[in-house]
Amino acid sequence: MKSLSKVVRILECFSVNDRALSLATICQRTGFPKSTTHRLVASMREVGFLDQDRERDSYRLGLRLFEFGDIVLANLDVRREARPMMESLQHMTGQTVHLAVFDGMQAVVIHRVGTGNESHTKAGMIENAPVHCTSIGKAILAFQTEDAVERVIAAGLSRYTDQTMTDPDDLRRALAEIREKGYAVDNEEHQPGLRCLGAPIHDQNGRVFAGISVNGPAWQIPENEIPDLAKIVVYQARVISQRLGWHD
Repeated sequence: MKSLSKVVRILECFSVNDRALSLATICQRTGFPKSTTHRLVASMREVGFLDQDRERDSYRLGLRLFEFGDIVLANLDVRREARPMMESLQHMTGQTVHLAVFDGMQAVVIHRVGTGNESHTKAGMIENAPVHCTSIGKAILAFQTEDAVERVIAAGLSRYTDQTMTDPDDLRRALAEIREKGYAVDNEEHQPGLRCLGAPIHDQNGRVFAGISVNGPAWQIPENEIPDLAKIVVYQARVISQRLGWHD
């Protein structure tokens, strides 16, 4: 178990912004001795968890992890159960529909049905959505524990547009309103010109762990149509939740 924990700590050193790391950087971030880090990294390279760039003397995550990620996506119950509702929602609205799960800090988009009815489900198409300024993220965050909300706030509320909420008290009030309404709106908070509506998805125990959203140009989703569209999004999210075993 100790060795497994150390392997996980090494994997956690990497991110979208830190795709390649030197052995010294991995040692610094994990706090492991150089000999221990070298031994673990060598073993992880052997099984394909890490790749090494010998010219730059750096390491990056290996393709074996990509393969595992693809298997995880293929086996996710929520993705399988949500697909018919997402396609129905896309046909009814004519907009792009997203499905995301909460990883504790961000909303990880795992499935997308686009306006051309294309679907991106491969691990390479996964993207992270900030939970404080996207409809799908706020719809999920609103139903998390106070500790989870404060952890997100403590990490920093980055500004993406002039409409992004960066004040913690504003976010807390917005989340309370979302809990009351049952849906969230992103009114050009994450991307200029984009308006989105999101609703939470419950697991069989009632925990909100995922969400769906409808996303489109603001001019195609006028504000006066938001209440009616929200009813459709909330309904589809409830159907997905029920298919996962949730009873309202």
